[in-house]
Amino acid sequence: MRTYRRTSPTKRPRPTTPRHRRRLGTAFLALGTAGALLLTGCSGGDGVRDNSSSYDRGKGGSRSEDGFPAPAPEGTGPREQREGQTDEESEDIAPTPDDHLSTFALDVDTASYGYARRTLDDGSLPDPTTVRPEEFVNSFRQDYERPDGDGFSVTVDGARTTGDSDDGDWSLVRVGLATRAAGGDSERPPAALTFVIDVSGSMAEPGRLDLAQDALRTMTNRLRDDDSVALVTFSDEAETILPMTRLDDDRDEVLDAVDSLEPTDSTNLAAGVETGYETAVDGLRKGATNRVVLLSDALANTGATDADTILERIASERREHGITLFGVGVGSDYGDDLMEQLADRGDGHTTYVSTEEEAEEVFCEELPRHVDLTARDAKVQVAFDPTTVEEFRLIGYDNRQVADEDFRDDRVDGGEVGPGHTVTALYAVRTEEGAEGGHLATATVRWLDPDTRTPHEESAGLEASALHGDLWASSPYGLRVAAVAAYFADSLRRQDTRWTDLPARLTLRQLSDHAYDLARSREDSDLYDLAESIRTADTLLG
Repeated sequence: MRTYRRTSPTKRPRPTTPRHRRRLGTAFLALGTAGALLLTGCSGGDGVRDNSSSYDRGKGGSRSEDGFPAPAPEGTGPREQREGQTDEESEDIAPTPDDHLSTFALDVDTASYGYARRTLDDGSLPDPTTVRPEEFVNSFRQDYERPDGDGFSVTVDGARTTGDSDDGDWSLVRVGLATRAAGGDSERPPAALTFVIDVSGSMAEPGRLDLAQDALRTMTNRLRDDDSVALVTFSDEAETILPMTRLDDDRDEVLDAVDSLEPTDSTNLAAGVETGYETAVDGLRKGATNRVVLLSDALANTGATDADTILERIASERREHGITLFGVGVGSDYGDDLMEQLADRGDGHTTYVSTEEEAEEVFCEELPRHVDLTARDAKVQVAFDPTTVEEFRLIGYDNRQVADEDFRDDRVDGGEVGPGHTVTALYAVRTEEGAEGGHLATATVRWLDPDTRTPHEESAGLEASALHGDLWASSPYGLRVAAVAAYFADSLRRQDTRWTDLPARLTLRQLSDHAYDLARSREDSDLYDLAESIRTADTLLG
């Protein structure tokens, strides 16, 4: 992703180069991308949501004369592709002089952080391509104020970073979104869940199929009588071993089917997805939440193994029947990229589990938050004031970008969000030299009512004078937690502690100290785990 700068209208801005980045201070590069779905009778806490988006790097689009999002027009047309321009070419196009908007679809998974922790626990560094900063950030609870009804609350805050003298104008800005608190299990609609289970030979490794079976037993025992479950398995071929079955008819039949699972041959993931969606359509229940839940290490090696071929089926079934996909990843070797793409195209989520405790959390806490739906096609647009902001960069969400002009085009896909969710986006922002006052940014979230598809918007702004003076000394607790997670992801992406893609470079030892301080202040076990993972990475990176 590019760094965006305000420039003189008489000059065409140049793309950032290494020489320019050195002169400006700390370099910024693009970071990561992909939360969970499922369902049980347990109650949930704070969570995160994700979804697919229409990806376009074009900028410009709907704005008023003051440079901020314009009122919604009477009608908006679909995004037009630039004539003769490829995606690769569009990435290198310099931003326009008034390019101060950032637009993306809500889409926050947590699989990247879970898989990185598993890899570090095994004594190895994660592949940098599997590290998506926003998934690290959104793996930790935030205490944003929640709205009374459906829709979102919007919180915008930030703090100055400190470090080398040439970093003095940089800040970290947090855009936080929250939906209403999740209700009890009795308040959600019934669920029709089609489980697609990988039973290939690679799933014989401890912590794969056995973990999936334990989770399925737990979930089946906790589901309501009016819920339904179907079961599809795949190895070299796919088979429906249990059609959609209401649990008040035969819960034991579901448990018996789960117990019968055994690893066999190769991994024909395409056949599993195809059969899974066919089974879900056959068992489609009106008035229920219809989901396909894929449990796999996503190491496809038979049949169609390219993402586009597999994804097209998911996209068509989502459009025609509203069936969404939840991907649960397992295994020390894990096809992270394929699982993320499948969930994104299926308007769903991905998470990663490696222990019984994590599986219990997914099935008991995360699932209920994804059964109900409070918003469809949710997008965010952040407008930075060009008189105050010199440049800015969204941290992560790389393949969730939406063209600015598509923000209010409700035919362009956004993200589906349920109750009990929080979503955080971080920006590195460089203000004009000496800028202590003035408007900094306005964040607007737009979504459609899940039943009527009526559009709604909510906004919040931030003044430069409201920035906290020191990120690590005086900023809110939640902002510091998000910062630690983002800096950690940044270090793993680069795997070189001498450099950083964020302002005011920190060593991994400094990051772990911050994480331990935050953990001790609230005795948060998740933050203790984060601190230990950072310390492990520090040792491995030497």
